[in-house]
Amino acid sequence: MRMDEPAFFHIHDHSATRITDEHSTHTPICFAMPRLLSFLLFAVLIAPAAAQTADLYAIQKDVAFLSSDLLMGRETGTEGEALAARYIAERFEGLRLTPGADGDWFQSFGFTFSTTPHAEPGEGEARTGRNIVGLIDNGASETVVIGAHYDHLGHGTFGSRQPDDHAIHNGADDNASGVAALFAIAERLQMDDAPKNRNYLFLAFSGEELGLYGSKYWVDAPTLDIANVAYMINLDMVGRLNEAGELAVNGSGTSPVWNDVIAAAAEPVDLDAKLHESGLGPSDHASFYLADIPVLHLFTGQHEDYHKASDDSDLVNYDGLDRVARFATGIIAGLDGQAVPFTKTRDESQGRMSFNVTLGVMPDYVYDGEGMRIDAFLDDRPGKVAGMQKDDVLISLGGSIIAGMQDYMRMLSELEPGQTVPATVLRDGQRVELSVTF
Repeated sequence: MRMDEPAFFHIHDHSATRITDEHSTHTPICFAMPRLLSFLLFAVLIAPAAAQTADLYAIQKDVAFLSSDLLMGRETGTEGEALAARYIAERFEGLRLTPGADGDWFQSFGFTFSTTPHAEPGEGEARTGRNIVGLIDNGASETVVIGAHYDHLGHGTFGSRQPDDHAIHNGADDNASGVAALFAIAERLQMDDAPKNRNYLFLAFSGEELGLYGSKYWVDAPTLDIANVAYMINLDMVGRLNEAGELAVNGSGTSPVWNDVIAAAAEPVDLDAKLHESGLGPSDHASFYLADIPVLHLFTGQHEDYHKASDDSDLVNYDGLDRVARFATGIIAGLDGQAVPFTKTRDESQGRMSFNVTLGVMPDYVYDGEGMRIDAFLDDRPGKVAGMQKDDVLISLGGSIIAGMQDYMRMLSELEPGQTVPATVLRDGQRVELSVTF
């Protein structure tokens, strides 16, 4: 998942082995396969005790491999990401999906990579990203897209919350967890009693961390008639479900049918779905929403390891991840044969807001109370400097009430660098008045 505000990072320097073969430009995939299989066996043998069932066992194995040092952080266009892509294609094939990109598993796209935010167009390194496309073809007229990005930050040369320490960022939650959920959903949709009134297209996106490259490319060059896409479900960071079972469900306003089916699907898996209407956001569902397709984004919330090297597989809540996958499958079953009309969500018909300033905070996306709760900070940015603290709830900024994320984003779009404005936060139930300089 991307941050609209500058991101933060940290990393342990695990020295990953570089996989090369002088005889082929694609040998990072082919040459590595025997080692990949032996690593998988190793990952299974050392799997923690959390895997109590066959489903959890498979989920844990998938996350363990995709977030291993062998893949070197899955930076878009690198050997590590290519190895992850081959693994995903093989898992799709093992789940009896068919190649969904004109008979191929891979939809490739070119881009220019640069770690310089203000690089001129075309300035940087030419690279190739690959979406992986798998299809369950039920012979239906409509198709549901289920997506998750599989790229991450590599060694943290961009997007890291601790950018000066270039160890491997393994991205277990972001987003090996979402890819593992894709596999679990695909397996259930292949069962004899699975809903059959729509086809199911599984998309593992490349380039999400760089700016939704892969999902934007698929929407612009779809591998099927995009007019026949009924809706899209995006799984991004679904591996840290908390004890209360709180799951952020973004995009609930993009169709009038969502709320009822979400409530029905949440109950059997004991999830507390926190609904957010917006169809936009810093993940791949936004590309589909902007193409007038109903979307949902499932997200278990931010945490201290987000965009750090410490986002490792031993911290994933595997039971919770499985519950999220079952929840998504329940939504699909609940909508089988039902029309899913598209609606635009509040304040977005004019497009994205632009921001000249940043508070330097990470919102808590599973919070559904009044105001905007703060989950984490960038050091030396206005929020931290002003004295804001983790778990503060911002209720007023610049003299305007902050009732939720929309109000917060609106105020950021109106403020200018150099301005000093009042802010009010709730801290342990008490109002605290602060002054913020942007």
